[in-house]
Amino acid sequence: MTCDPVRFGVVGLGRAFMLMLPGFRADPRVKLVAAAAPREQSRNAFEAEFGGRTYADIKGLCADPEVEAIYVATPHQFHCAHVIAAAKAGKHVLVDKPLSVSMEDGTAMVSAAREAGIHLIVGPSHSFDGPVAQARALIDSGALGRVRMIQALNYTDFLYRPRRPEELRTKEGGGVLFSQGVHQIDIVRLLAGGLASSVTAMTGAWDPARPTEGAYSALLDFQGSAFASLTYSGYAHFDSDEWMGWIGELGHPKSPEAYGGARKALQAVDAADAEAALKSTRTYGAGEAPPAASHHEHFGPIIVLCERGDLRLTPTGLHVYDNFEKSFRPAPVLRFPRAEVFDAVVNAVRGNRAPAQTGAWGLATLEVCYAILEAARTGTSVALNHQIAAADGAPHPIAEER
Repeated sequence: MTCDPVRFGVVGLGRAFMLMLPGFRADPRVKLVAAAAPREQSRNAFEAEFGGRTYADIKGLCADPEVEAIYVATPHQFHCAHVIAAAKAGKHVLVDKPLSVSMEDGTAMVSAAREAGIHLIVGPSHSFDGPVAQARALIDSGALGRVRMIQALNYTDFLYRPRRPEELRTKEGGGVLFSQGVHQIDIVRLLAGGLASSVTAMTGAWDPARPTEGAYSALLDFQGSAFASLTYSGYAHFDSDEWMGWIGELGHPKSPEAYGGARKALQAVDAADAEAALKSTRTYGAGEAPPAASHHEHFGPIIVLCERGDLRLTPTGLHVYDNFEKSFRPAPVLRFPRAEVFDAVVNAVRGNRAPAQTGAWGLATLEVCYAILEAARTGTSVALNHQIAAADGAPHPIAEER
């Protein structure tokens, strides 16, 4: 699609923005023109690199007439206020996952976007990854028949990376479910068709010094009789990247010799303020963005079992096992990090074509996060009521009326 670049403002110049920065730098279809952040150091760095305007809060960003889309990259607890402010200003929104901290906030955000006639996209999540899109296309082709079962696993050191205090409090959106589970749930819902029916689950909170969920296992059933098992641990012992050819989550080669690095770094921190300060060293203006990745991003081993064959997703492509032979289908060429997220934004803003990962989709994924917590607490199956089907490329009827 040939078009004028989408003019982006970004609110929040922390770690989330840093992970998107290589894509912003590489994609000529988008242009960063403004930013809002409380840290003067980050604002100065933004002005030096991009020459745009900066603001201390989101009000100036929303009032900026040059900004047509806002990337909300602030901590979870600010998503609701920032998305609603952007929507009321008529700006399209890309909001980092999770959509919000609560279902009530998420519902208000989806309603605000609908009323304003703007596109609300939730991402980046790993459901945008190239091999996931490749697997979905193969499933949609019908070549392997219907999806019967999905297994998704991931074992990381997430809980021992530097955290702000609220990231270790479940009620404030902390723990592995809201920051990590959303990725896994998004992928599984996309590949299984989106319409999950119920959840059974157990969770683990095993470290009193990190008092939130660090692990879970869940079983989702879907309309049409498919089901999926999801397991995640952020407790930093076994690393499932060993099963991914030592390609890390962000698509970079990873050394097995780095084992235990997160825990070792955390040992040098003796207070919550010091830990938060350590995390701030990875923000824009204080640290460097990740180098360009050599492979697609991934979120651990995923196997999809279909009627006439199975799929195994890797950062380099799909292993396909049909009734009579096995084959490997290379992933699409990696253009730049998170190119598929930028595709979604450009298609929405310039082509009025919504991706699968709309605000309503993000609300459905958030519902599964809460259902996992509830199922683990009660020991019962929890019914789901906000699920939507996986579909993208759909026109945005309200935006068409603007």
